[in-house]
Amino acid sequence: MTPQELEILLDTIPDARDGLTRTERIILFVLQQTQRELNGRNVPTVMLYGRVVEYVNISEAELHGYLDRLGVR
Repeated sequence: MTPQELEILLDTIPDARDGLTRTERIILFVLQQTQRELNGRNVPTVMLYGRVVEYVNISEAELHGYLDRLGVR
């Protein structure tokens, strides 16, 4: 297995501790950081997407899918 294949596998398998994938964990982390910066206000999806893309390469549609699964509205 190549390092790239291993990276893809680790991104898609949920963690045994809480059932979150690496991408879901990054999204929640960035969401929390951004909410703190905005003093608890709602975070616009476009702002969240711009910050999440710095960590992981996903499309805007994929982000919406992750947010729906996580129950973030």
